Amino acid sequence: MSAPEPRAARDPRLDVFRGLCLMMIFINHTPGTIYENFTTRNFGFSDAAEAFVLMSGIAAGLAYGKYFDRPAPFWEGVGHIWRRVWTLYQVHIVTTVIALGISAATMLWFDAPEAMRLHAIRFQWQKPLEFLIGIPLLTHQIGYANILPLYAVLLAFAPLTLWAGLRWPRVTMALSVVLWLAAAMIYFNMPNYPMDGGWFFNPFSWQVIFTVGLLSGMAIRRGGSFVPKRRWLIWLALAWVGFALVASLVKPVSDAFGHMLYLAAEYLHFHWIFISFDKTFLALPRLSHALALAYLLACWPLVRQLAAHRAAAPFALLGRNGLAVFGLGVVLCYAANGVKLVLPQSFALDTAIIGGGIGLMLLLAWSKEAWRRAEKRARLT
Repeated sequence: MSAPEPRAARDPRLDVFRGLCLMMIFINHTPGTIYENFTTRNFGFSDAAEAFVLMSGIAAGLAYGKYFDRPAPFWEGVGHIWRRVWTLYQVHIVTTVIALGISAATMLWFDAPEAMRLHAIRFQWQKPLEFLIGIPLLTHQIGYANILPLYAVLLAFAPLTLWAGLRWPRVTMALSVVLWLAAAMIYFNMPNYPMDGGWFFNPFSWQVIFTVGLLSGMAIRRGGSFVPKRRWLIWLALAWVGFALVASLVKPVSDAFGHMLYLAAEYLHFHWIFISFDKTFLALPRLSHALALAYLLACWPLVRQLAAHRAAAPFALLGRNGLAVFGLGVVLCYAANGVKLVLPQSFALDTAIIGGGIGLMLLLAWSKEAWRRAEKRARLT
């Protein structure tokens, strides 16, 4: 019997940044508060969604790569991953049902019919039978509850990517890029029954950033890195992130950049995937910005030190309990949106909603870790 693999020290950056993303997703999903002006989407071309999917891929590569990198049955690793997929599906369905209940209660008890018209919930009463079919099939996803279906689909196919990526990482990445391009060129997506169109987060497009995460996680687990640290690449990433920051904050720069993209489409016939900011198909400006920012943060030694500081512990706490915190965040954002529909807007209300929501997310994460510690002590006694 072979000795077990040594357990690598947990990288604090992954937990901290995942926790930050969960907070920003909650804030962005509660539109109209003053605090949404300070999330990352205001300072570049990408937002917390790209970071969340990238880090989910890294975490999956770290957690499951070992099952495909040793002489063990392939289906052992598949079983571990698909059990996680089933958990994601359950959390998604439960949070969706609770969110629908909150919307209905907001309309019934507080005379706010808008709650049943927003976020694609209107199909609940416009096409009830189709709605009840679409929800469990994941073909219909209400607003703010559409990241977990994407993650579940990507993770369901992760065994094949992990197996291939451990043997032919560059070929695997190249095929992922081809699929990303094909999704935009041919314009295909997952069905969105009973609505027209496809998923808000197209899995055929978003798999490319998830694959980068998977391959990076597997490389980290082996003590290396998928994208090597190069001075020219750091300067290139810094230039792109810096330009995105200026373009986001300075309107003349933004207008000039937009006009340049228009000319590229009009006269050079660039495909829209290279010059738009489409989120569904993860257009190149969004994708490249997210990857450039992640590369800079990974290459900067000070980031690891800051992530290990005790001041970052609350963010790490959220990140270590990401699934439960995300599920609660979906429920809380629907409750927060309901509150904003029925109460007068004010800075105090914004602060109470955002502060209270983050406080509840921290409380849930703390209680889960306290529960795990109690169970561990019980097993040892």
